[in-house]
Amino acid sequence: MGTFTMTHEIDCSVETFWKVFFDAEYNTTLFKQELKFPKWEILEYRESDTEVFRKIDGQPRMDAPAVVARALGPSFGYVEDGTFDKKTETFRFKMKTSVMSDKLINHGSVRVERIGDQRCRRVVEITAEAKVFGIGSVIEKVLEHSFRTGWQHSAEFIGKWVKEKGL
Repeated sequence: MGTFTMTHEIDCSVETFWKVFFDAEYNTTLFKQELKFPKWEILEYRESDTEVFRKIDGQPRMDAPAVVARALGPSFGYVEDGTFDKKTETFRFKMKTSVMSDKLINHGSVRVERIGDQRCRRVVEITAEAKVFGIGSVIEKVLEHSFRTGWQHSAEFIGKWVKEKGL
């Protein structure tokens, strides 16, 4: 099983981070233009006094060894259900893949720690498990690499976005 943690220091307050994290324009720009997802859209968004719920349909750009690309196919994508608990300030998500959904397990959480008035540390914990005979560990490595690359890019982009928008 592939469970890992990523931390990124970001030049914005915790409050600004969460505001941008749920901003539709920011996310569309990040995923479609910056990360070059062939498909990315918000399917549902609800907010209450206690939580924020968001459902996303995404198809990441695949950069994988041939054996993994063949196994996942050209239309590999996911639907992500995510809930932000306003009390704990933690976003938890679960992804259901478009292929091998019974064999690929992807879920995680995002929290943010204050390290200054205009600086925070994002902590992302992810489980990326592939129960596929013979190539499961290869798929897990590809998924981990993809997650690490994407989340690192998003950390850099959110800082740039906040600065450009004057947030």
